[in-house]
Formats: sequence, structure tokens, C-alpha cells
Amino acid sequence: MSDEPEPEPEAELELTAPLVPFFVVTGGRSLPPAHEYERTTLVSAKRDAAAEARTLSPEAREVMRLVADGFLSVAEVAGHTGLPLGVVRILLAELADEDLVLARKPIPPAERPDKELLHAVLDGLKTRFGA
Repeated sequence: MSDEPEPEPEAELELTAPLVPFFVVTGGRSLPPAHEYERTTLVSAKRDAAAEARTLSPEAREVMRLVADGFLSVAEVAGHTGLPLGVVRILLAELADEDLVLARKPIPPAERPDKELLHAVLDGLKTRFGA
């Protein structure tokens, strides 16, 4: 027996070994059009997608795990997985082709309500009804 302590198991499983090229992770697929999966596009798993996720690559399964409980932006998925944004976009396009995820564009800034107007309405309601 040696006096050396046993190495501790890594806290997180690394999805992709440093020597694995990303084209292997994406299966050689090319990037989808830039407008299809912008950084702010929100993605969520479909309700019945869990059963089909078992046959996916480890990276795609991790993406599915992240978006299973609600919407995440493409940038958030990339940040959580540690994969480049382009690779995540390709994985999401593949998952969408297999009908496993939903993608929703975020609300454009022009369609968002004016905060000043909302504050003015709120102040008026507080004055009128005393809050």
C-alpha cells in the first residue's frame, strides 16, 4: 500500500475531452442560419422528449437536461455546458429537427412596454386608491 492519498473524483463530468474536435461533437453538421438560434433565443424541451433523449450524444443529453425544466437562452446553454456558441446552435438545430425542443424568439425591445409609462400608471393607482 502506498502512502499517497487517492485522487478525488472530479466534481463535474467533462462533456468533451480536450482532444476531441468539435466537428465530432456536432457530427459534421454546419451552422444553422444565424437568425434561427440567436444568443437570446429561448429553448425548452418538449414534454415527451425525455424518453427519446437516451439515444442522443452526451452533449445533446446535457443540453436536454438543462432545458427540461423551462426556457433557457442559447447563450445560457452554452455557458452551462462550456461548449462554444456555434456548437450549441448546431446541437439545438439537431434536437429541433428530431422534434425534441421548442425554440422561441425573445420579445423584441420595440414590443416591450414602456417602463416610464408603467411607473406613471402605478403611481396614479397608488395615489387614487392609496396603497
